[in-house]
Amino acid sequence: MLKQKNKSQHLATISLAVMAIGFLITMPIRDSLWGIILQGGFEAGLVGGLADWFAVTALFRHPLGIPIPHTALLPKNRKRIIAGIISMLENDWLTKESIRKKIDTLNFSEKLFSIIDKEIHSKAVQKNFIILIQHLIKTIDTKRIAPVIENELKSQLNKLDTKNFLPLIIDQVMERKYDEKTLDFILKEVYEWAKKDSTKYKLGGLAVDAVENIKADGFMQFALKSFSNLVNEEKLGNIIQSIILKGVDSFRDPFNPNRKTLMIHIHNKLQSVKNDEKVYEELNHLKTQLIAKWEPQEQIISLLNNLKQKAHDFVEESSFFDHYILPIIIDGLENLKANPEKVNSLETWIKQQISSFVDKNHTKIGKLVEENLERLDDKTLITMVETNVGKDLQWIRVNGAVCGFLIGLVLVGIKALL
Repeated sequence: MLKQKNKSQHLATISLAVMAIGFLITMPIRDSLWGIILQGGFEAGLVGGLADWFAVTALFRHPLGIPIPHTALLPKNRKRIIAGIISMLENDWLTKESIRKKIDTLNFSEKLFSIIDKEIHSKAVQKNFIILIQHLIKTIDTKRIAPVIENELKSQLNKLDTKNFLPLIIDQVMERKYDEKTLDFILKEVYEWAKKDSTKYKLGGLAVDAVENIKADGFMQFALKSFSNLVNEEKLGNIIQSIILKGVDSFRDPFNPNRKTLMIHIHNKLQSVKNDEKVYEELNHLKTQLIAKWEPQEQIISLLNNLKQKAHDFVEESSFFDHYILPIIIDGLENLKANPEKVNSLETWIKQQISSFVDKNHTKIGKLVEENLERLDDKTLITMVETNVGKDLQWIRVNGAVCGFLIGLVLVGIKALL
């Protein structure tokens, strides 16, 4: 561009020099007809060239540095010119209406789908997706979420009705024979306790105290005293211990009738509990109290933090995007494309957002141009204008010299004929 400007400027200067040289050369032959005609042409060309040089130069600076009035028009009228450019941009070239009309001619959804189809498989998009998901995971505040989860968890637990679970528990207890296992455990513990020597002496001591504390008269009193003299603490303990051990052994026998009778009684009691409203009421009350006193917030926070870390690590796996994110995007995009109504809604929404953005920021176009132009000093601005339109301006000078030369020839020729 600069080379073209210099070339045009040289051409304009050459044309002016040619006219000046021609005027000087024809001065000695101005007595002849052709001398008069040529000199008149060169004179008119010189005047036209100088006039156009003055006019072109006066646009940008003072000709020959002389502050002639109405010269250096661009620097003097800088603000008016900038205001005019801004007004022309906002009100003529880039009006809101013209931008909206252009927006209406474009199919944004089609272009959007095309970009997604093209870029979704690229490594850069996959990397940015993973970075975005990991960032979202990191921004999760578990301390703020934990109370919400705690309240919801307690609410759901309070809604649980024991009537839906106790019968199932009782059936499982009987089916898995936990009732018999419990009885066997109790009998085992009783047997282990009863066979101890310490237990024997404790039972014997209790029996002796009981006999001595029995109040009776006459023969019964005599009989009790006689009995207490015959037995002591050890003997009574042996007797009671033996009775307990034999009784426990008998109940530990699965074929013992007494055990079977006891188990039938236990089963009946368990079945009756299924329809006992007082039991359900008590269980529900107990459940409510336990839930109210339960404070699982720290455990929930710890669980959420563990899940965050696992999710962050899982997202980083190479197969995550291809196996999970990509199918969701592709399926969602295909479903959207297959629904013209949704596509039209998307297209309308995009255009509305762009139009709204244009309405809100239209004045910024002029401000942006103004800011960029104001940053330029006069010299830089003049250089930019000359670089872009200098070629045409220099051709004005050339045309002025040539047209002046031709018009001079015609006028002198007419004058000579007359």
